[in-house]
Amino acid sequence: MPYKTINLKEISTIEAQHFLQHAIAPRPICFASTIDKEGNVNLSPFSFFNMFSARPPIVIFSPSRRVRDNTTKHSLHNVMQVPEVVINIVDYDMVQQVSLASCEYAEGVNEFIKAGFTPEPSVMVQPPRVRESKVQMEGKVLEIKSLGSDGGAGNLVIVEILMMHINEAILNTDGKMDQSKLHHVARLGGNWYAKIDSNNLFEVEKPNTLLGLGFDNLPDAVRNSKILTGNHLGQLANVHVLPDIDPTYEDEKLKNIFQYYSLNPVEMQQELHHHAASLLNEGKVKEAWQVLLAD
Repeated sequence: MPYKTINLKEISTIEAQHFLQHAIAPRPICFASTIDKEGNVNLSPFSFFNMFSARPPIVIFSPSRRVRDNTTKHSLHNVMQVPEVVINIVDYDMVQQVSLASCEYAEGVNEFIKAGFTPEPSVMVQPPRVRESKVQMEGKVLEIKSLGSDGGAGNLVIVEILMMHINEAILNTDGKMDQSKLHHVARLGGNWYAKIDSNNLFEVEKPNTLLGLGFDNLPDAVRNSKILTGNHLGQLANVHVLPDIDPTYEDEKLKNIFQYYSLNPVEMQQELHHHAASLLNEGKVKEAWQVLLAD
C-alpha cells in the first residue's frame, strides 16, 4: 500500500495541525480551572495533555498559541500570575458542556457560568474544582516552557499533582478505580471525539519480569501462518517458554477438526489456526497454544 509522505516544514501550520491531530489520537482532555491575581476564574479544555511521572506526580498540558492570530489563552495568562490549577477529567456526561467552555469568551468571563458547571472549593489551591467531573486533581505549576513564538507553538505547563478527588461511583469494592465505570472522552482530529466505555474496552496482558519468547522463537508453522494476525502472534510470543502439550486438555472443536480433516493436513492446519485465532480473540492464550501444538 503506497504512503503519502509529507515534509511538515513545507506545508502550512493549519495543514500540519490537521495531520498531527488526526494521527496522534485519541488524546485525553485536561479541563483546566485557573485563576488570575484579581480572582477571576477561567475554565478551558486542552487535549495536548498527559501524565509524565508518578513520583513526583507530574502532568503536562499545553495551551498553544492560536494559529489564526498568534494570540495566547487566558489559562496561560492565569497560571503565569497564579501558578496553581485544577485539572478536571472529562467524561461523556459532560462533554457538550466542556465544548461550550472552549468558546473564546472575553477575558474575565466565567466559563463555569457560561457552560453551566458548579464550582467546588479546592483544598490546597485557589482555583475551584468542577463538581460535575468525576476526577479532580489539584496541582501547583512548577514550570511553563514556551516552545516557540509562532502561531501553533505550545506552552508546556508542568504541574505537580498535590491532591485527587475521585467520585466514589467509579470505584470498585477495593477502593480502586474501575475503568469500566469512568467513560472517558478523548479528542481526535477535527470535530471528532471518542467515548471509552465497556463496549470498546479490552485488556492486553503486560509482559512480566520473565521475557516473552518472541516472534523468532515461534514454530515456523505458527509464525508463517496466513490466518493468525500480528496481534495473535504477539499474544503467543508473550509467553516465557514454549508450552508443553497438555494430555488432559479437552476441546470438542479440536476433536471435530481431527475427525473431519485428518486426511487433508493442509485444511486441518488451516482449521486449527482459525480455531486458535478465535480463542486468542477471547484472550485464551493457553488454550490457543494447546490447539496449535496439536498440529
